[in-house]
Amino acid sequence: MSAYLHPIDHNDLTTGVSLSDEVYARIGAAIVDGSLAPGERLRDVDIATQLGISRTPVREALQRLERFGLVEIAVGRYTRVSVPDERARRETGVFAAYLMGNAIRLALANATDEELDGILAAADAVVDSAALHDIAGLFARCTQMFALMIRATHNTVFIGVVREVALTFERNLRGWDPFVTAAGSRVDLFHALRRQLEARDGRGAEETLRRLHDLH
Repeated sequence: MSAYLHPIDHNDLTTGVSLSDEVYARIGAAIVDGSLAPGERLRDVDIATQLGISRTPVREALQRLERFGLVEIAVGRYTRVSVPDERARRETGVFAAYLMGNAIRLALANATDEELDGILAAADAVVDSAALHDIAGLFARCTQMFALMIRATHNTVFIGVVREVALTFERNLRGWDPFVTAAGSRVDLFHALRRQLEARDGRGAEETLRRLHDLH
């Protein structure tokens, strides 16, 4: 396994972030960006050595990653990066669309006017990417828009749930054509979504989002 992780300086940990959280984030990011390839074996002792920490937080992080499908663990045999198949991607897409529909409703009910302005600016970028049929850009812009929405929910439980599954969303859905290509051809629906966001029409915006992903 290549040395893809830099040692952790405990003094640099953000307030409120545990060592296990930091390890989880680092390994997860390496899986998402491909530094750790699908199927690659993971040895907790190697990871702990690279990070300059004990094996316990590494084991905790790997167990969390297993719960969200990024890692496979066969006790006594192997721990490895999972290989997302079509079913995993499809089920992730459905879950993401429904979860983001909930986020829309919560955000539009709770966002400040300033937060809504930021969401609308992000929505404008989404519409532009859809109009240009820029699929990679559309995924990135949608991700940015929903990140703003998640924060604007002001619901700590909801934010915590999304934080846990965010890595799975990004790894399984980035570059998966059925999730963004079909939606990218529906520019009129993205325009409608933008109008509904501006009007704080949570119900309408949620329905439009589901139509974008054929879930209505």
